[in-house]
Amino acid sequence: MQIQIGETTFTAVPADTEAAEALMELLADGPVTIQAENYGGFEKVGSLPQDLPQADSRITTRPGDVMLYQGDSIVFFYGANTWAYTRLATIQDASAEELRQAFGGSETSITLSR
Repeated sequence: MQIQIGETTFTAVPADTEAAEALMELLADGPVTIQAENYGGFEKVGSLPQDLPQADSRITTRPGDVMLYQGDSIVFFYGANTWAYTRLATIQDASAEELRQAFGGSETSITLSR
């Protein structure tokens, strides 16, 4: 999966979850652009166009984690947090600093594609 924010594109490996499979099916119809906002100084959160299947468990996130929150929100982590999420994907080959610079800034449009 490709995640584009501003001029930066990251590659993420989908998780082995029903929610990740549903997200990849959604992306099979074409790219999805999400409007997202920073929250808490460690994540950027946006609403998905449809609910995905939840299988929440208490998780401590790391920079690069992409999670489902409450079935209809996608969360991109550039810091850490402990909460109940469903794993969607993990961004590959990006440092914590690169993630913080990309997701921690003022950019609000994120495009997901296969």
